[in-house]
Amino acid sequence: MNEQTANTVAAPSLPALSPQKAPPSRAQRPFRRPAARRRKRVVVSFILCVVLPLILAIWYLWVRAADQYASSLAFTVRSEEQTPSLDFLGGLSELSGSSTSDIDILYSYLQSQDLVAAVGGALDLRAIWSRPGVGWQEGDPVFALPPDASIERLVDHWRRKVKVFYDGGTGLIELRVLAFTPEDATAIADQIVEKSSGMINALSDSAREDAIAYARQEVELTLTRLKAARRAMTEFRNRHQIVDPGAELATRVGLLGELQSQLVEAQLELDMLLARPARHQVQTANAELKIATIERRIEAERARLGLAGPAGGEQAFAGLVGRYEELAVEREFAEATHRAALARFDAAQSEARRQSRYLAAHVQPTRAETARYPERGLLLLCVGIFLALGWSIAVLSAYAVRDRGAG
Repeated sequence: MNEQTANTVAAPSLPALSPQKAPPSRAQRPFRRPAARRRKRVVVSFILCVVLPLILAIWYLWVRAADQYASSLAFTVRSEEQTPSLDFLGGLSELSGSSTSDIDILYSYLQSQDLVAAVGGALDLRAIWSRPGVGWQEGDPVFALPPDASIERLVDHWRRKVKVFYDGGTGLIELRVLAFTPEDATAIADQIVEKSSGMINALSDSAREDAIAYARQEVELTLTRLKAARRAMTEFRNRHQIVDPGAELATRVGLLGELQSQLVEAQLELDMLLARPARHQVQTANAELKIATIERRIEAERARLGLAGPAGGEQAFAGLVGRYEELAVEREFAEATHRAALARFDAAQSEARRQSRYLAAHVQPTRAETARYPERGLLLLCVGIFLALGWSIAVLSAYAVRDRGAG
């Protein structure tokens, strides 16, 4: 009994215990551990996706990548316009003048397989661009070309090593040729100038040959037409036995005028005989016969000249002169066109004897003394930006997907 009383008395002297809070639910727990885990993953992913590739790029660019030398050159296509020296033909002799697309053709040729094959025939491009080797152990697999590369791969590598900069406003083309030795870069640039000049000369020769062939064909056609016109004129003269119907017509018109004068005189003479009181019948008859004869002769001449209706028929001088004038016009036109064709042919031959378009290199291929390529700092900066952007996009995308799934 005393023990219970003591326990009862002692109990109030103990400090009161505060009530314990209930443990937070799972939804109310702070995300400290998952957030730390995510930060760790982000850091690890940054190291794996950005830092390590950058270290690899630095090692490759400064340890394994071979030095490259650049040779620069610049040229354009020049043309000479021929001054029209045959203005009396009405400008028909103006033949020369290069097309404005010559520089565009050259720009396309500089990146074509034809030029690669042509330069490769003079220089061993595969050996030049595979000089450092392509193996990972000792070579340069990024900037070097395999020695057994196909022509298609060689063309692709050509476009990496030979950069073409074209200014369409001025028509200037600049090139930068890369190789692993300065001698090789300069040799390739020299071959580019030589082959490009040959291509432009071939275009010029082809244009000149086409112009000469066309002019020669035109001369042959006009000559055939002139021969036909002259043949028709000769046949007309032989058929009608007349050399110049114009002169013949003038003669016959003069004869007709003289006959008419004689007719007037004969009529006056007859009138005078009839006016005499003691006229002789024989004289009167002779005068009347003379007048009738002259009139018949006048009618015959008029019929032959075509002045008395269709009696003259095809032999009428009016028809003959008209046909002769047609033949004369055709002959004159054939002669004029033939002279013009001969003038154009002479002009085309004169143009062919001189060079109307040519490649003008205002910057000859240079020889490098320092290896400026590959541009390691710029390449490293580009790689870093690309990796950082790619990593950022991937992380943001992962967070977006997670937030959408949690919601």
